Amino acid sequence: MSKPRADVRPPLPAASRTDAAVAGHWLLARLGKRVLRPGGLGLTRTLLARAGVADSDVVELAPGLGRTATEIVARRPRSYVGAEGDPDAANVVRGVLTELGVENGDVRVADAAATGLPDSSTDVVIGEAMLTMHGDAAKHAIIAEASRVLRPRGRYAIHELALTPDTVPDEVSTDIRRSLAQAIKVNARPLTIAEWSRLLAEHGLVVDHVATAPMALLQPRRLVADEGLLGALRFARNVLVHRDARRRVLTMRRTFRRHRKRLAAVAIVAHKP
Repeated sequence: MSKPRADVRPPLPAASRTDAAVAGHWLLARLGKRVLRPGGLGLTRTLLARAGVADSDVVELAPGLGRTATEIVARRPRSYVGAEGDPDAANVVRGVLTELGVENGDVRVADAAATGLPDSSTDVVIGEAMLTMHGDAAKHAIIAEASRVLRPRGRYAIHELALTPDTVPDEVSTDIRRSLAQAIKVNARPLTIAEWSRLLAEHGLVVDHVATAPMALLQPRRLVADEGLLGALRFARNVLVHRDARRRVLTMRRTFRRHRKRLAAVAIVAHKP
């Protein structure tokens, strides 16, 4: 059975699951990858700039290991709240906030579709690489919750995996989703950019900004850009050392490459009227 890596902050989510069985994003985290977003750190920074987090009350849904939380608090929000359904991940993010000396931050163990926060209580809701991992009903529930907690003129900012172009045939979409589910062991359901925009509009949100980036999560150039040279080398070393993890990572990389012309990362910022 796999053990948490010595070079990451324990305990990591799903630490009891083997490298062959754990969800792909937590496997990458075990191996030392910190940026787990499809468009990389660059698209995250574009998203945060467009969302206007400075001097705002910010809620992040499913903050994972806290990499985006670090980017958010560096922009000096009025307050930060993370809503994380995994207790181990929530503890990791709390540790990140403590290390950064954040006094106006909190992380609660809560479902993204039921945060327990008051109505109209925040200026910005951030969600990255998490709506993709849910089916249609859950996507609607999460977006409805984001809209509920936003104040009027508040911004909902998402960074997700997208199918491209908007006219991609249904049979191709189905094949891509099946391939992703087999590779990352999560029933990922990416949408086209037009579908993501319509989904937000169905909840009364008005799309203001759309930005895209290649889906290059496991490409060497992106690894260095996201993790730094030492971080990328550490990740590569861990992949080489752990056989079951190496098989999974190579499968994920092959899947991403096979569908690279049909996959992209998208960042969308919408506001609540």
